[in-house]
Amino acid sequence: RPRPSPPAAVVGAGLGGSAVAYFLQQHFGPQVQLDVYEAAGVGGRLATVTVNKQQYESRGASIHALSLHMQDFVKILGLKHRREVAGKSAIFSGEHFVLEETDWYLLNLFRLWWHYGISFLRLQMWVEEVMEKFMRIYKYQAHGYAFSSLEELLRSLGGDAFVNMTQRSVAESLLEVGVTQRFVDDVIAAVLRSSYGQSVLVPAFAGAMSLAGAQGSTWAVEGGNKLVCSGLLKLTKANVISARVTGVSLHSSEGRALYQVHYEGSEGQGSAFYDMVVVTTPLHPSRSNFTFENFEPPIADFPGAFQPSVTSVVHGYLNSSYFGFPDPKLFPFASILTTDTPDLFFNAMDNICPVNISAAFRRKQPQEAAVWRVLSQQPLDKQQLKTLFRSYYSVQVTEWQAYPRYDAAKSLPPIVLHENLFYLSGVEWVASSMEMIAVAAKNVALLAYNRWHQELEKIDQKDLMHKVKTEL
Repeated sequence: RPRPSPPAAVVGAGLGGSAVAYFLQQHFGPQVQLDVYEAAGVGGRLATVTVNKQQYESRGASIHALSLHMQDFVKILGLKHRREVAGKSAIFSGEHFVLEETDWYLLNLFRLWWHYGISFLRLQMWVEEVMEKFMRIYKYQAHGYAFSSLEELLRSLGGDAFVNMTQRSVAESLLEVGVTQRFVDDVIAAVLRSSYGQSVLVPAFAGAMSLAGAQGSTWAVEGGNKLVCSGLLKLTKANVISARVTGVSLHSSEGRALYQVHYEGSEGQGSAFYDMVVVTTPLHPSRSNFTFENFEPPIADFPGAFQPSVTSVVHGYLNSSYFGFPDPKLFPFASILTTDTPDLFFNAMDNICPVNISAAFRRKQPQEAAVWRVLSQQPLDKQQLKTLFRSYYSVQVTEWQAYPRYDAAKSLPPIVLHENLFYLSGVEWVASSMEMIAVAAKNVALLAYNRWHQELEKIDQKDLMHKVKTEL
């Protein structure tokens, strides 16, 4: 007789929490009781800011075309892809542009070849090889297979080579396949500064995922990416509890684990009991003061730190002369990436469009007041804002612990903390993107289901490519 579905708690209502709630219900059935705890607001890092009554993405802005789970969510929820508004990019060294995009594809290719030889082709082949192997995860998940650790998941996709890619830098891996140092310093550094706010020393796997996003076509959700989170929670009819979880303590009942979730809300402290708990918020000491009680052996501390990141959404007039264009009308770029230069005080900036784009919408001309998103590691002071903008109407600053500091930890966090207690956010130490979180959410839901129903042959199976082929 199959076991009845467990009452389950999900800690956090960002993309990880809302996706895992959806996948848990998919596997355990509509009768599963789901409580989702969220202190701040549904959506987590998928947040928007309002300028002149229009909403703009402040972070989590673009989704890669190959993000199959995100594509599915949009379809299931009846959401739409946001209309794309074309714009050119360039890489700035602090003194001049080292690379400029044009309207002509062939001219762009010629410029890349002229500056860097065939480095860009070698990069493309390297990224495509990684992505092709990564795409196997969708087949495995469609057949109900799950992994109890991040290392097992990576090994099933790309063998030990994928595990090693979390331990060595992207620069080292690219130099090895014949990409030049100059290309790494100019182009790879600029992409990683704009995505992770970090250098070319980030691990190769995280770097490959970021570079895939920079190369391929990307999209966003009409109305804001955070609509995916609220939509999934609505669809699962999850009970969203507005409270901050402070810890989990272990009890046992009739020989099985029972977890008591302790929380603080507007009405004070409370707690509730569950058979299963999924934590989707970071458990690193710099990010939370979460406690685990009565666990034997105790749940260890999580090593590593997070990279502070600042997003400034500025409504104003760009100071194009700082970038070598005294006449603002001639400034051709919608996004500016930067090289790793000590004097540069920002990582990237782009002229952003609102989350709702009408058919008549056009991007502001460079001489007009536009909404720019500036990414930096420290809040911009008045002088720095004056350097980038001739004048501005408003500045909205969001400081957040954005991504893992990839040089800060040598091992990957666990997925299984205890019998039916799971940790989802650890996947960010492999690579941090919306799709990585969605993949991890599906993996945790499958893992929880397979463990609950003792379908152990579906966990950590070896030689999965062969098994999936024979099942087909």
